[in-house]
Order: sequence, then structure tokens, then C-alpha cells
Amino acid sequence: MSVPTALTIAGSDSGGGAGIQADLKTFSALGVYGASVLTALTAQNTRQVTAIHDVPAAFVARQIDAVFEDIRIDAVKIGMLSHVPIIEAVAERLRHWRPRWIVLDPVMVAKSGDRLLRAEAVEALRRHLLPLADLITPNLPEAAVLLGEEPVTERRAMGRVAARLQGLGARNVLLKGGHLGDAESPDLLLYGGELHWLEGERVATRNTHGTGCTLSSAIAAWLARGRPLPEAVDLAKRYLTGALRHAGELGIGHGHGPVHHFWHLWPRLEEWKP
Repeated sequence: MSVPTALTIAGSDSGGGAGIQADLKTFSALGVYGASVLTALTAQNTRQVTAIHDVPAAFVARQIDAVFEDIRIDAVKIGMLSHVPIIEAVAERLRHWRPRWIVLDPVMVAKSGDRLLRAEAVEALRRHLLPLADLITPNLPEAAVLLGEEPVTERRAMGRVAARLQGLGARNVLLKGGHLGDAESPDLLLYGGELHWLEGERVATRNTHGTGCTLSSAIAAWLARGRPLPEAVDLAKRYLTGALRHAGELGIGHGHGPVHHFWHLWPRLEEWKP
């Protein structure tokens, strides 16, 4: 009997709050073995991104092959892919290996406001990766970039946006409504042809670094554990809400601190007898 497994294909966050680091923490917190493919190194903390070093596309492909040649992968999460050759390499290798689940988080801008996706890479993302994704998880500004239009500001417009994203080739769409600025934080799941609203409280915290990475990784983790996609999305949103509620317990950094990935596990350490 083996544990569920998931692979993250994303950039590294030297501050530990987002990217590969957040993904692996999320996988571990939810009982999933995590493997990783690094697409970029970032010099980053809770306040800013000071440098980005892209991994050569050929080496990204080699990492993907090395994982799939040896390890059964139940779900793949894709995060930061900063330029066209890397996007093309990831798409080509995933078409070859054909994993059961692919969750695409179209990471474009860091919480600090620093851009992580080059402008010329947006079309490559649309053309090569959206058609491979079982689920994409954009927020409202990311959805606007993918569609080439202004971000919507009203909840009632989110259904139209999700349908247009599905029209670009994504099988299912989770459109995150956190940027609406309301008292609540509703997300909209377009699953097949049906709309499902996921209501949620807006947690009052500045510690929101890595929320998108954490949510998409949690969805991949629950898919790897065998949950149906709508249930995986709901469980992931509940997990992230807890991570936001407890984020203030960490006290990390002087900017947008990370969420607490192990909020439901660390209290039990007091009971552990090594």
C-alpha cells in the first residue's frame, strides 16, 4: 500500500511562503507525498521579489521525466512558468506522460505586486496549457489577463468570465472572487456546464502570501487522495480558510506573511513523545 502522490511544477520562493515551498507544505499537511520540478528561482521575501532566475527549459523537461520514470504521480499542480520555452516544455512532457489530474494556477503577479509572468508568455499559456488542464484556478485579475479584458468587479459577472475561460480550452474553472473586496470571499466553480458557488468568509489578515499556491496545491492533494473534483475544491477552500485564520500565529517577516500550512497539526506536537 502506497501513499497518494502529487507533483508541483513551479518556482521556488526563498522566503518559504509561496511557490514550491508552499506546495510541498500543503501536500505534506494533507497526507500526500510531494515531488517537485523547479521552473525558476526567485530571490523573494514577504515584502518583494528582488530577482528571478529561470531554469533552462531542457532541464525542466529532464526533471519531469526523472519524476515520472520512477514515481507514480496521482495529480499535478502547475504554478509559476515565467516564459515561453518553459511553458512549451512543460506542456510537451505532460502530453507525453498524461497524468490523471492537472491543476493549473496561472501565477502572474506576486503578493508584493511584482510580475512573475512575462507578457509574451500569456498567449503560450493559453495555447499550450489551458487545454491540458482539468482545472484552472485564476483570480479575477489573472482571468482578465487571460481573456484580454478588464477585471470584473461584480459577483454577477463571474459566471460569464468562467464560461469564457472554459471556452479557451480549460475543462473546469475555479474563479476566485477574493478581489471583489466584499465582506465575503466567494469563489465560483464551473464544473462541466454547471455553476457552483463556494461561499467563504473574508479572514481579516495581512498574512496572505502564497494563498493561490496553497489553494491549488490543496485541490491537487485532495484529487490525489481520490476525492471528486467538486469535493476536492470545497475541502481545499476549507483548509485554506483555516490556514488564513491561524496565519497570525507564525509572525514571519515584515510584509505579507505566509499562511499557516500546518495549523491543524502543530498543536498535536505537544502530545508527541519522541
